[in-house]
Amino acid sequence: MTIPRSPPLPLLHVALVFIFASSHLKGFAVGDASQGGESASTSPGCNVTSQDVKIKNWVNGDESASLDGLSARFGASLPTSVSKALRLPAILANPFNSCNKLSSKLSNSFVVAERGDCTYATKAEIAESSGAAGLLVINDDEDLTEMVCTKNETHLNITIPVVMIPKSAGDYLRGSMSSSGKVDILLYSPTRPILDISVVFLVLMAVGTIVSASFWDEFTAHEQDQPSAETNQEDTEKNTLKIKAVGAIAFVIVASAFLVVLFFFMSSSFVFALNVIFSLAGSQGMHFCIVSLISRASKHCRQMKINIPIIGKVSVIAIVVLPFCIAFSIIWVGNRHSPHAWIGQDILGITLMITVLQVLELPNIKVASVLLCCAFFYDIFWVFLSPLIFHQSVMIAVATGHKAGGESIPMLLKIPRFFDPWGGYQMIGFGDIILPGLLIVFSHRFDKLTKKGISNGYFLWLIFGYTFGLSVTYLVFYLMNGHGQPALLYLVPCTLGLAVVLGGIRGEIRDLWNFGETPSKVVPGGQT
Repeated sequence: MTIPRSPPLPLLHVALVFIFASSHLKGFAVGDASQGGESASTSPGCNVTSQDVKIKNWVNGDESASLDGLSARFGASLPTSVSKALRLPAILANPFNSCNKLSSKLSNSFVVAERGDCTYATKAEIAESSGAAGLLVINDDEDLTEMVCTKNETHLNITIPVVMIPKSAGDYLRGSMSSSGKVDILLYSPTRPILDISVVFLVLMAVGTIVSASFWDEFTAHEQDQPSAETNQEDTEKNTLKIKAVGAIAFVIVASAFLVVLFFFMSSSFVFALNVIFSLAGSQGMHFCIVSLISRASKHCRQMKINIPIIGKVSVIAIVVLPFCIAFSIIWVGNRHSPHAWIGQDILGITLMITVLQVLELPNIKVASVLLCCAFFYDIFWVFLSPLIFHQSVMIAVATGHKAGGESIPMLLKIPRFFDPWGGYQMIGFGDIILPGLLIVFSHRFDKLTKKGISNGYFLWLIFGYTFGLSVTYLVFYLMNGHGQPALLYLVPCTLGLAVVLGGIRGEIRDLWNFGETPSKVVPGGQT
């Protein structure tokens, strides 16, 4: 007896819609700004490039955690290193809106003022005329809005730095100063590295997940005590789900509807429910992977079974491993906000995706084309075109999750930006791995059943294509200053497009298109 080739399906079916709808999300850097504010002027003095700003602060001489801000489109640029920046005391503006002449002594100090009642440039001019060395504007929410000049403000000559900070940071500074504390501030804008090593690790994790799923059956197969071909076929039919063209279209429609629900009704409790669903599905994926590996390593272990009423015969390994997997997922949910929670999330995510790629099966390129083309336009529409209807990008709004109360959607592989002074995470959604992965797993199966080698097959070329497409995604992400990208915009042409081109060049496009549907080609030892 062997273990089932794939795990039971019901929980994974429930999780798949959540995975697809909410997992096409890319990394957003700490401090990414929402553009806007007042009508912009491009006159001299108002066309300075905005900078992400680090705000080091000390309360009564004790250094506190750095704050993030965004500089205005006018005023002085900030130094890129701490050694070139000035540490000066912070003073609350009086009046606090900084729209009238200030009564406080501001020489060689940073002024902290609230947003509103007058333009940003007016606040800056009044602060500078009062002798301030810089101005911090407290926003009325947690976003960082780009501060621009109005069309009537021309030829400004503001020579002090002007920085917007989120409401929470402003409340912290204001509270520290109101309680008779002495607050010092230092402003600087460190540059981001051109390439953070975390991107390389993330690409390796994504590619490694697909390669592992492609070879999983072969790696975990038992050399001894093999079942008959009839039994093996029976297990496969029971435990795999072949995707059909109609199902692929319906799947994308349901996922779109769920994304809209997330957009309008996202809350901390909603996202917490997603975390619970993910942890349950992830524990099932981990259980499947661990049991498969142990069964391969030990013939004695895989043959140990007990008879449980109602359920029937169950592997002892499965029973022993189950509590560990459940405990792992519970511990992750309880500690999901800790700095190292990404490790548990990635472990659950990778095992879940390997399991999904064992459960779902693309029968041919025809169905793959329907699924990936629908997903291609799904990504483009919800990232780039949805603002025409919803007045903002639905995908990006869901990804940033400002209404989620600190909760984050878990259907992501993520890894910290180790060498980025701004911190944050590099991320890739599960859907950007699973959907191209389904095609790549199919290509491996096609190569195997048609007796193709490495060079004249499709699997290796599609792995190269996927790696290249993912690399292009992160290159564009960098060039677009950290704005989220629809990865399938680049991955679909580099995988599906490559497969179709190779099939056309080799004269095999008909075999790929109708694979498994016609008995025209029978491979000895394989299937049509």
